[in-house]
Amino acid sequence: MPRPTSLKRVQGAQSAEPPDARGNLPNHAPVAPTYPQDEALARAQAGDHQAFAQLYALHKRRIYSLCLRMVNNVAEAEDLTQEAFLQLHRKIATFRGDSAFSTWLHRLAVNVVLMHLRKKGLQLTSLDEAMEPTHDEGPGRSFGAPDLSLTGSIDRLALERAVADLPAGYRLIFVLHDIEGYEHNEIATMLECSIGNSKSQLHKARLKLRDALRTTSRREGGK
Repeated sequence: MPRPTSLKRVQGAQSAEPPDARGNLPNHAPVAPTYPQDEALARAQAGDHQAFAQLYALHKRRIYSLCLRMVNNVAEAEDLTQEAFLQLHRKIATFRGDSAFSTWLHRLAVNVVLMHLRKKGLQLTSLDEAMEPTHDEGPGRSFGAPDLSLTGSIDRLALERAVADLPAGYRLIFVLHDIEGYEHNEIATMLECSIGNSKSQLHKARLKLRDALRTTSRREGGK
């Protein structure tokens, strides 16, 4: 998907010449000035494309990682990262400093992903199911409590694979809560569901992750 001209200009503002096929800048390309982040933000809000390019370089990796975790698709994550920065380019003048800029950008990116998922017609898995525990969960579980079995010395790669294999609804709430740090009331607002359903989804996501990690551990232990 070709980028709009405005974003191309912003991303190329650090160089008078375009990068080569591998994305490398020419050795003789002029180096754009580097500003402290607060100054870069103020300059970008005033329309300075070089300052915006600096903000893009600072934050693009984290925004891409967020998008990839939420959609579990490289091509979609790349497109959504591009869309998030296009939205930033349009809306950066509205940032008033009520929160950290990185937090504001992060929420903007989350909203871009959620809008994309709604357009695709994502149905969050069992969002309307009853809150009663099933037989395999046992009685008296506390939805939303820290899951100690998913913390500590876990093979990070195995966990990332297990998260990627979760049903879309479970994965979304697990990423928002356990990875990105949103509270259940915030997630409920974002996804237009109840706080109880957000907690239930997280609980079930953790159960599936524990089962997946146990299966991986047994399989690797049997090699």
